[in-house]
Amino acid sequence: MELAHYSDHAVRLVNTEEPARNTDSLTSVDAARALFGASTQAARRVTDADVTRFRNVRGRLRSVFEAADSGDHVLAVDLLNSLLMEFPVSPQISGHELLGPDGAPNWHMHLADHPSNASAGYAAIASMGLAFHLTEYGADRLGLCQALPCRNAYLDTSTNRSRRYCSDRCATRANVAAYRARKREEADGSAKSGRTARASQDARAASEV
Repeated sequence: MELAHYSDHAVRLVNTEEPARNTDSLTSVDAARALFGASTQAARRVTDADVTRFRNVRGRLRSVFEAADSGDHVLAVDLLNSLLMEFPVSPQISGHELLGPDGAPNWHMHLADHPSNASAGYAAIASMGLAFHLTEYGADRLGLCQALPCRNAYLDTSTNRSRRYCSDRCATRANVAAYRARKREEADGSAKSGRTARASQDARAASEV
């Protein structure tokens, strides 16, 4: 497993909140446990106190995406480094879960955290994964959805660095909105041209009287 894969943890946590829509799904222990996905052992360690800690880390991770999205890559790195210092991990070689065709372990890198609580462990993995993604692909690959008011975080893995939306749904919604805006402008332009033409005709008629 590529270490950059762990960056999905950061996106998953950041997107539990949509500030512009005033929505927040991270309000319970069950919601926090759902962040771990198939990692049920880690999820079982979540307590009520972790919910508040998760929300704190979420805000700091969103700040990383906001800085990167605005083009301030130095700030994005500084913010991410502060998380890495606070929530350290140890890369380790693992193979006990994946076996090759010959039955031998399929060795791969794994991020081992040493957390004092569940939220610290999640923060460590999310921050390190995001750091690997940033250094491998570039800070400009961290973005926030341009389909207002969404602003969900996303990781751009497109070949031409062209991603602007967090999902196909938001891309479609933005394209439809842009199409309707163009049609309104065209309609307004046609109406204005019609009014101008009529005014010119009225002026000519008046001068001939």
